[in-house]
Amino acid sequence: MAMIPFEQAIAIDTEIRTAYLNYSMSVIVGRALPDIRDGLKPVQRRVLFAMHEMGVRSGGAYKKSARIVGDVIGKYHPHGDTAVYDTAVRLVQPFTLRYPLIDGQGNFGSIDGDSPAAMRYTEIRLKAISEEMMSELSEETVGFGPNYDESLEEPKVLPAKLPLLLLNGSSGIAVGMATNIPPHNSREIINALLEMIDNPSFSMEDLLRVVTGPDFPTGGLIMGRSGIEEAFRTGRGSVVMRGVVDVEESTRADRQAIVISEIPYMVNKTRLIEKIAALVRDKEIDGIADIRDESNREGMRIVLDLKRDGNPQVIINRLYSMTALQSSFGVNFVAIVNQRPVTLSLLEALRHFLDFRQDVVTKRTLYRLKKARERFHILEGLKRAIDLMDQIIALIRASDSPETAREGLMTSYAFSEIQARAILDMRLQRLTALERDKIEAEYEEVRKIILELERILGSRDVLMGVVREEFLELREKFGDERRTRIVPDEGEIDFESLIPDDPCYINLTFQGYIKRLSKDAYPTQNRGGKGRIGVTLKDDDAVISTLSPTMHETILFFTDIGKVYRLKVHEIPEGQRATRGKSIRSLLALAPDEKVTQLLSIRSFGEEKSLIFVTERGKIKRTQLIHYGQIRQSGIIAISLEEGDRLAQVMVGEPGTDILIATKGGKGILIPMDDPDKGFRSMGRTASGVKGIKLAPNDLVVGAETIQDEDFVAVITARGYGKRVNTGKDFRLQGRGGQGVRILKAAEKIGPVVSVIKVTGSEDVFLITQKGQALRIETSTIRLTGRTAQGVKLLNLQSEDEIQCASLAPLRGETEDGTPAT
Repeated sequence: MAMIPFEQAIAIDTEIRTAYLNYSMSVIVGRALPDIRDGLKPVQRRVLFAMHEMGVRSGGAYKKSARIVGDVIGKYHPHGDTAVYDTAVRLVQPFTLRYPLIDGQGNFGSIDGDSPAAMRYTEIRLKAISEEMMSELSEETVGFGPNYDESLEEPKVLPAKLPLLLLNGSSGIAVGMATNIPPHNSREIINALLEMIDNPSFSMEDLLRVVTGPDFPTGGLIMGRSGIEEAFRTGRGSVVMRGVVDVEESTRADRQAIVISEIPYMVNKTRLIEKIAALVRDKEIDGIADIRDESNREGMRIVLDLKRDGNPQVIINRLYSMTALQSSFGVNFVAIVNQRPVTLSLLEALRHFLDFRQDVVTKRTLYRLKKARERFHILEGLKRAIDLMDQIIALIRASDSPETAREGLMTSYAFSEIQARAILDMRLQRLTALERDKIEAEYEEVRKIILELERILGSRDVLMGVVREEFLELREKFGDERRTRIVPDEGEIDFESLIPDDPCYINLTFQGYIKRLSKDAYPTQNRGGKGRIGVTLKDDDAVISTLSPTMHETILFFTDIGKVYRLKVHEIPEGQRATRGKSIRSLLALAPDEKVTQLLSIRSFGEEKSLIFVTERGKIKRTQLIHYGQIRQSGIIAISLEEGDRLAQVMVGEPGTDILIATKGGKGILIPMDDPDKGFRSMGRTASGVKGIKLAPNDLVVGAETIQDEDFVAVITARGYGKRVNTGKDFRLQGRGGQGVRILKAAEKIGPVVSVIKVTGSEDVFLITQKGQALRIETSTIRLTGRTAQGVKLLNLQSEDEIQCASLAPLRGETEDGTPAT
């Protein structure tokens, strides 16, 4: 085997590195990334150029796609018919390109993801905008290079009159880099170019005023301007897109429907509908009764019929968060500039195109000047030849051959070779007076053209004036209105403000059914009444928690494994008084064996406030409320619970408050939260807490309250008894970990303590039993007694039924006889 000479040897790592770099640059420049000047990738440029060469114009007949593809493959792009046809299809699709470059006839796919018909069935021709992009090809405006086999020449770039890279955007993945450029509105882009010509100090702030943002072919919404501004300034950013959604009256009586009329760019409509259907089937989105696609030639229309209790705004928000109805467009503005990939801001991209357009117009003007001077030179000869025609005819008749006649004209009369040829080619009819006048007129016209072309080349301002006039014509021809609207994002407009902040009830059952009821669901009754049905329950279910928040408050859901989730009150489906409600699993991303055990309503997550956790085994923990202000959809850890322990109460505490803990057996302890010796300090979010009360055997904590000064609390027992107690008078402050004092004399007749509630005497208390009976009574009717008293009967219970929970009721309604409660 022959040895390689030492001076030719190359280290293998060097060779691999060099070869890979060459391959990478070939892919980057020659295949995957668009050129900043015409905004096209090589295969796109070749398809358009081949159609241009074949004469497939916008006003002419369509040609079979297969014929075009064959021509492109055979002459310019030998990389397979699929790649070329896919490119042509994309240039046709109006839902892919903001300004399609090819006019198609036949099936070119759909926004539903349908495949286009085979190329033998479809036909194509150029669009008018594509013809404008190539109208100056024959005027030496751009460079040409050999095709793959050097048998033909193809343009290295098209002399584009508009920045197609900005109008239609582009996407591509190269080696080690990618590009993803959104489309923009032609009128806005042209206006920006016009202002750049008029104002040399045109800035990014000026650009943001003229170009409001991307403009997608499928319309939709862009949420906020922050992502747009970042992308425009840096070339990188994320733009949040949303579909256009409206709420209409359903065809079904007394129901509403959500109608989707526009979807985000590059979202497959069929897959979107399938995703919504799957979420409804899996009960992750509740309240949708039916889904229909009523789209037609007139436009898109996806109809979601709602159930009677479906909250449109809640469902729309969940659609945005769980489907592609809200998507992000990651802007990565990378393009080829001077044969190198560069990340560009929008302003830089416009400047590069304006420089390119100036260069094209300069070259076009030079070409036209050259042609005009050549024609002027010929006209000069013809004009002089007419005056010498008798002598010239005699010379021609005396000549043996055309070559002799040409030489004679050049030597005898000082004509140039070009002029001599033109004279010999001149027809005799040009000797008539009329034809002589035409030559004189053309001579003068060409002379003026030359002067004008020289004037254009002699001044940059005049040249840019020509560019400006062309932009104005193009704006008139191709400018249109925006399709995508830019609206304030969630931080700029509060959709919650559209919902009245009315008080309501929230009920949660042991089996995990939750519902929201209006404030008028339970009118006030007198003490000792039977109550009314508050919720219809299964035999093995029971109400475990009830709240009385307002619609704008946030509900924190605490589970048996110590996690916390959150929902806005208005996101909880509204139900009827006697209905069971919706499964909590359709609203929260709970684990299979995870159960919600505690609810807490929060008005605001202030830094000075704390969450106070009390467990059934007497532990207490304090954590700043702000740590729970941002809770992801999958929940976060709220407290670390010991095995067998459960949350008994969660509440909001403010500086200077005391904590009252009550037990099932009728014991209570009042702890000063901020006292350095008796109280307890703030801990981390995942801490388990410290001992708050020392429990007797078989006793458990059932509730707790925050106390200030001489607050009153209502103590409620399982068998429907209750009383009010003055905490300032009947309790003394104790250190955490003590046994506490008696708050109620327990007896079998009244049952164990189930709840303690801080009251003022001017509000109502809402009681609900395990079997779903509900009673709302005025706290002023609950007798004020000492610590050890048993209290009075509040509710007549059915046999084997017990009070499960209690809470303060919303604003008062009416008594059962229809008179306002006082």
